[in-house]
Amino acid sequence: MMRISTVVHILGFLLMFLGTAMVLGVPFSLYYGDSDGQALVISAIVTFLAGFAAFRFSKFGGDIRPKEGFAVVSLSWIFFSIFGSLPFLLSGAIPSFTDAFFETMSGFTTTGATILTDIEVLPHGILFWRSLTHWIGGMGIIVLSLAILPFLGVGGMQLFKAEVPGPVADRLTPRITETAKILWGVYVLFTAVETALLMFGGMNLFDALCHAFGTLATGGYSTKNGSVGHYQSAYIDYVIIIFMILAGTNFSLHYRFLRGNFKVYFRNHEFLFFLGIIGVASLIIGTDTFFKTEENLLKDIQDTLFQVVSILTTTGFGTANYEQWPFSSQIVLFFLMFIGGCAGSTGGGIKVVRLFVLVKFIYSEIVRLIHPHAVVPVRIGKTTVPRDVITNILGFFILYVFLFALGVFIMAELGLDIDTALGSVAATLGNIGPGLGNVGPTDNYAHIPFLGKWVLSLLMMMGRLELFTVVILFSPSFWQK
Repeated sequence: MMRISTVVHILGFLLMFLGTAMVLGVPFSLYYGDSDGQALVISAIVTFLAGFAAFRFSKFGGDIRPKEGFAVVSLSWIFFSIFGSLPFLLSGAIPSFTDAFFETMSGFTTTGATILTDIEVLPHGILFWRSLTHWIGGMGIIVLSLAILPFLGVGGMQLFKAEVPGPVADRLTPRITETAKILWGVYVLFTAVETALLMFGGMNLFDALCHAFGTLATGGYSTKNGSVGHYQSAYIDYVIIIFMILAGTNFSLHYRFLRGNFKVYFRNHEFLFFLGIIGVASLIIGTDTFFKTEENLLKDIQDTLFQVVSILTTTGFGTANYEQWPFSSQIVLFFLMFIGGCAGSTGGGIKVVRLFVLVKFIYSEIVRLIHPHAVVPVRIGKTTVPRDVITNILGFFILYVFLFALGVFIMAELGLDIDTALGSVAATLGNIGPGLGNVGPTDNYAHIPFLGKWVLSLLMMMGRLELFTVVILFSPSFWQK
């Protein structure tokens, strides 16, 4: 039986954290002389008090059970998006609750899909809060709570397993709270380094912070209508490319590298496969665009590499309108939308390791057809992948494809053309942001019908939480004793 009081208690604490985070945009509002400071403060007070009430008048029942872990993770994203939309609503930046919820859910899930038609008219405090939702959601609300909530104890692993992306949550230390602190330490370090490098390239502190938040969270919210392409800087493009790759890589590898294991990346088969996908996709698209467009070679390489890494890591930043590229190049980008980053990264999508295992599994099945009596285990390096893990990956893949097809059908029924339906569902379920058709890199989601925005919001959350975490809530057995 799920202990509702325990769920409410944890959600209350998380809302208090959210309310505190909202005031971080106030200094920028005051510095730039904008009028959104009051909306941020009021939103922070309302959110904090709501969280305090939930925390104060509920009880924590000890170690968290699996059902409670799944409930907290899913509900935290919903409540964060509800309360996180208050600054948009109270400031008048986004007057519609549906639009504000969509924008906030897109932020916390690091999707980067926006309903805003003119980003640069928004006050700086609101823009900072918008980018901060990325950064909070990138490493995960729950992982943050584990880093600063020792009272969750060992039971916090149920939250960690439910929230951390990838087939297996990679524990770096015996204590889950220490693991969470390590991951956030690496996350903060990379954010600070990228911010400094972007400032060196000409960005001011505000823009550098916001773009660093979007990069490390693989979110993609920019402070400019033209996204990263606004700056027309090869230096900025390549800095962001490097950090998008880092963000799309398993963070446990970064930690081990920083601890002195300098060969860790090139001993990791998933990471090498990840780099291989980037290389092959960039070669195909680069060759295609070079011979079919009039771009010079260096600019072609720059734009191609940026967009391939941006889409594969599910960041969604843009420097070029890829819808003007040859159709064959757009098809490659569309396929990349499904792959996503590595397990244990902030990227979305199916995840590279799942694709890697699927490829190995298909190969083993082909060998078994040729040699029926052969024993052909699926291995990643020297490690044999257990059969139950392969079954889980196959189930995830089938569910992902089913939800994608169902989402496309619903969006088409709501009146979207097939390109936009395919693009919007792929981009939201994969937490990418820009898609194809009327939600491409130079478009937005403002025109999506009312019901469609709620459907896409649900897909964002399901994609961010690895499908099963949300789907399990719809199972009748989940709510039974």
